[in-house]
Amino acid sequence: MLVIRLLRIGKKNQPSFKIVVTEKRRSSSSKMFIEEVGFLNPLLKEKKLKKERIKYWLSVGAKPSATVFNLLVSEKIIQGKKIPKHKVKKKKEEEKAKETKPSSDNSQEAPKND
Repeated sequence: MLVIRLLRIGKKNQPSFKIVVTEKRRSSSSKMFIEEVGFLNPLLKEKKLKKERIKYWLSVGAKPSATVFNLLVSEKIIQGKKIPKHKVKKKKEEEKAKETKPSSDNSQEAPKND
């Protein structure tokens, strides 16, 4: 399965990324990617994307990572809603569920048999 993901390049504390198409099981850091389809420098807010090649790889069946998907949505290459990248921890989900659950003591009592 093909994936469009980020490949980190650059010096320590100076990140920049190549956007590459690679096999899902293969590490993108192995420099054995299929094609480079863009570049991202978050420090300088610089982006270069090859729109036609990205659309081609998406049509072939490549799946973008969550970060790349959000980048493509913000650049209006694809349409859709952004994917939340940060997941809510299970403990927080359970606490929210307990808070929203109504606490009615009378409804939980067992019926009396006389």
